[in-house]
Amino acid sequence: MPAPGPLYPRHPPHTPLTWLYVPGDRPDVVQKALVSGADAVIVDLEDAVAADRREYARAATADLLASPGPTPVHVRVAGDDDIPVLAGLPGLAGLRLPKVTHASDIRRAAVMAPGAPLYALLESALAVENAHAVAAAHPAVRGIALGEADLRADLGVRNDAGLDWSRSRVVVAARAAGLPAPVQSVFPDVRDLEGLAASCAHGRSLGFFGRSAIHPRQLPVIERAYLPTPREIESATEIVEAAAEDAGAVALPDGRFVDAAVVAAAHRTLLLAARPVR
Repeated sequence: MPAPGPLYPRHPPHTPLTWLYVPGDRPDVVQKALVSGADAVIVDLEDAVAADRREYARAATADLLASPGPTPVHVRVAGDDDIPVLAGLPGLAGLRLPKVTHASDIRRAAVMAPGAPLYALLESALAVENAHAVAAAHPAVRGIALGEADLRADLGVRNDAGLDWSRSRVVVAARAAGLPAPVQSVFPDVRDLEGLAASCAHGRSLGFFGRSAIHPRQLPVIERAYLPTPREIESATEIVEAAAEDAGAVALPDGRFVDAAVVAAAHRTLLLAARPVR
């Protein structure tokens, strides 16, 4: 696992920015999601599927993953029974494990799914307390994220600000474990695109990168919020050019001080700005 630090990229250019959840018992909807423009599709076998439909959803998802497609497909499993059925299938890009609480949950899943990339969803107060232990539990862990609906209920918070400490905790835990920045949890109101944009801007300020969506109309809003603005690109270009002229710490004409960490952040901004847009 790479050591965390300012020069290690928190979000390489290939890291998905938009993740679209779709119900696993709706193969027709899954097929539409695959051509929606999302960077990755998450087939949900848990919350989006009724208990009496989960066996069908698992079988339909296994059929989908029998061969790889152009869009990475992750699966949020409903339980341990799903893992051995899906692990190792050619089209599987990752398993998302709900309600992870302890590092032992990750290690158990890694035994059941050798070689499969694992993503832990932290959905309770205890899970947030154990965030770093979960993030560092096994080399198969590729990311951690919050499940904010369940966490909100567990904490009993009444407004969105009540989750900010937990959000920052997960961002720090991921970074400390050498993982990419976490993905923001879903924004539940698919009609409130202004609210989504504001929420994404807040998430970005906390250190998140990208966001899960529950409707294709949310994807362009998320992408705009997380890609660098023209002003950010201009500033990053100025920093990189100044650093190329002087290898040491330098001061820009406007008085900003530039050191290695600032230059590394500027390079990340330019890499992100250059990523292909669907």
